[in-house]
Amino acid sequence: MGAWICFADEAGQTLRPTRARTWAPRGQTPIVKVTAKGSGRISLAGLTCYRPGQRSRLIYRATVHKGHKGEKKGFREADFAALVDAAHQQLAGPIVLVWDNPQGHVSAKMKALIAARPWLRVYTLPAYAPELNPVEKVWSHLKRSLANLAAGNATNLSRLAKTKLRKMQYVDGLIDGFFRATGLSSP
Repeated sequence: MGAWICFADEAGQTLRPTRARTWAPRGQTPIVKVTAKGSGRISLAGLTCYRPGQRSRLIYRATVHKGHKGEKKGFREADFAALVDAAHQQLAGPIVLVWDNPQGHVSAKMKALIAARPWLRVYTLPAYAPELNPVEKVWSHLKRSLANLAAGNATNLSRLAKTKLRKMQYVDGLIDGFFRATGLSSP
């Protein structure tokens, strides 16, 4: 088909930073002060895309949730459709999309959105198989890079996450490494 094979997944990050080892002078325990006032968080959706003869790509979107009452928390069908449409435009070719099967991916609304895109084929991963999805490796790498950082608010956290993801896009071989870590053949 000459299509791009894209794996998709979502993740979230709260204002509470991940704990990680760090350096400090002997006898002085490092302390990261986190206010984490409010209940802000970010939701991320990403695609790792592969096509023989092309450079592997990482395409992502982030939304900020400030914790307001009634505010949506996460990506909806229209958000996923917009991400896949942006990927199609950027990659300039048909897409074979592989993702897990949460409710937002298998709903009637999402099935209708998929059917309206003749350039898109969708396959689902087994019920619980994060080791098969290279985007899970992206989230792991991102969360390790955000460890011990106190963002202060959800907007700053979003800015930090986007900066880290943008840097990942341009590190030679990093996205290919995420594909190889799943046991897929090397791009």
